Amino acid sequence: MTVRKIVHIDESKCDGCGLCVPSCAEGAIQIIDGKARLVDEKFCDGLGACLGECPQDAITIEERDVEQFDEKAVETHLKEAKEEAGKTPIAQTKSSGDAKYECPSCNVTSFEKKEVSGSSRKELSVSRLSHWPIQL
Repeated sequence: MTVRKIVHIDESKCDGCGLCVPSCAEGAIQIIDGKARLVDEKFCDGLGACLGECPQDAITIEERDVEQFDEKAVETHLKEAKEEAGKTPIAQTKSSGDAKYECPSCNVTSFEKKEVSGSSRKELSVSRLSHWPIQL
């Protein structure tokens, strides 16, 4: 154990929005039971990249006696997390009788363009968007 800087998450302020999670390059923060939590003290480098992302100011940096930051453990943790994410299919499908339900945002949706003629053209704005999501 050593005294060093580490993040502290005030659970009473945290609303579980998850904005802090992607800003933590070490993967030390995860949303667990609807709150942001430090997964393991050895994963947190104490830099505080997550501080500015929290709209509730629930994250602070404090100095306390904790386990030393372990870069090799972080690499292993990130590798395992990436492998686990690869196992989870993006579109979850479940059958209910004859109908299938899929996550709508995982599929490309086409919108038919409707021609508007005459005076109603001024009233309606015709979208040039032909599909969603937009692929750049």
